[in-house]
Amino acid sequence: MLNLQIATPEKVVLKEKIDKVSLPTELGEITVLSGHIPLVANLVPGELAIYKGGETRYFAVAGGFVEVRPGDNIIVLADAAEHAEEIDLTRAEDAARRAKKVMEGVRQDDVKFAEAQVALERSLMRLRVARRSRRHQAGAGTTKI
Repeated sequence: MLNLQIATPEKVVLKEKIDKVSLPTELGEITVLSGHIPLVANLVPGELAIYKGGETRYFAVAGGFVEVRPGDNIIVLADAAEHAEEIDLTRAEDAARRAKKVMEGVRQDDVKFAEAQVALERSLMRLRVARRSRRHQAGAGTTKI
């Protein structure tokens, strides 16, 4: 079993023993199993998947880094991390629409365009994670942990 801790600047989001975890890094997705070599990697916005006892839980992470330490200890320090079930689909869809509207109204070299693009990417990532989790639970008959 792995000891996983996910923390943001505001709080510890999760601290528990798991079977494995998949994370979005700059070099692509990695999966950490028991006995993994120590490493530090930058996280990119995307989906973090936790596997435990035949069930899978999804989190949306918005960057940060992961450290795999000896003794099967994994620490995720994320800029933001949200359990898929906590993502409000309506709010995420509204945020995506607002960001698109801002992008349509400014030039691409405007700072507001870049800020809106980041907001759009984050909203779309949150929507993907939430929808995948809901499909996974409905299709596989898994239960919430």
